[in-house]
Amino acid sequence: MTSRLNTPVKLGHHMLNNRVVLPPLTRQRSAQPGDIATDLMAEYYRQRATAGFMVSEGTQIEPRGQGYAWTPGIYTPAQIDGWRKVTDAVHAEGGVIFAQLWHVGRVSHNALQPEGAAPVAPSALAAEQAKAFIETGPGVGELMQPPVPRALSALEIEELVAHYAQAARNALDAGFDGVEIHAANGYLVNQFISAHANQRDDEYGGSLHNRLRFLREIVEAVTAVVGPERLGVRFSPLFSGTDQDRVYIGLVEEDPHHTYIEAIKVLEASGIAYVSIAEADWDNAPDLPQTFRQAVRSTFSGRIIYAGRYTAARGAKLVEAGLADLIAFGRPFIANPDLPQRLFNGWPLNALRAEGMYGGSALGYTDYPMYAE
Repeated sequence: MTSRLNTPVKLGHHMLNNRVVLPPLTRQRSAQPGDIATDLMAEYYRQRATAGFMVSEGTQIEPRGQGYAWTPGIYTPAQIDGWRKVTDAVHAEGGVIFAQLWHVGRVSHNALQPEGAAPVAPSALAAEQAKAFIETGPGVGELMQPPVPRALSALEIEELVAHYAQAARNALDAGFDGVEIHAANGYLVNQFISAHANQRDDEYGGSLHNRLRFLREIVEAVTAVVGPERLGVRFSPLFSGTDQDRVYIGLVEEDPHHTYIEAIKVLEASGIAYVSIAEADWDNAPDLPQTFRQAVRSTFSGRIIYAGRYTAARGAKLVEAGLADLIAFGRPFIANPDLPQRLFNGWPLNALRAEGMYGGSALGYTDYPMYAE
């Protein structure tokens, strides 16, 4: 059944060679100053270009969007030029890559903000169980508690929507094949969707319809730039059993099924290429309910990507059942640049090393061997 992952599938304008996805994985290797993608990053993505589809690590759309030191941006000419090295390397190998457009909102720190200002968010509510990461010296940093953010004005929200549209233009200029809106993991778009983080009393808060307004406006604005066939959105619905040390991966709603099916209806109305669902991925994490998976499929006519602690067999089973079109593998793809071939051939996997996961050099980044090596 694992051969189901080794079959072509159409995504927007692209015919993908297989159904294995490299999902967005924060690696914190951008050049400083300037948060610019590097030759080393280009090599990292080139090594993994046999994925049927790739999404870049989150790339902040503006300076206020950064929550972790050394993550790349996509709002300056130098950043666009840096990413072009990456897309050129991927395309030379026949790969397809989208840019993930990222804004962390309240999951930041004054040390990362322009002029040391407070982070911005839908409401002035601190992200109590999330951490930002700041540089404390050359190549070293520390996890920090985010401060209470400043609530955005309606005009600033309008300006942020324009930032997303401009970032999408920049991504196309950098050679990306499309873009993914990061609406997961407790970051800005997720904060607007969540009743726990959004306590506004204007048109962006209160009812679920209002809390989805920011998402609708971003999707509309970005679609106008790239076209629906070059757009995806990522969500991280959590249903129960949240490990309190992992709350940063999302926000648990009172009715996550209703919340996210309504959000997916927004995507369906826009005709975008795909929705990506990031599942809880820690030990003993709860599975997504089958009823939710079925509702996603019946609601959304585009491609559906699932990411979590998938094996080849488990992912292929979901594709075989018609509930998924592509399966994303995160940690295994870090340690195995030739992951698709290993999965398709039943070859053993390299073990993931903790060293080099975040920040650093080629160690733990581009030095993992191919199977033949």
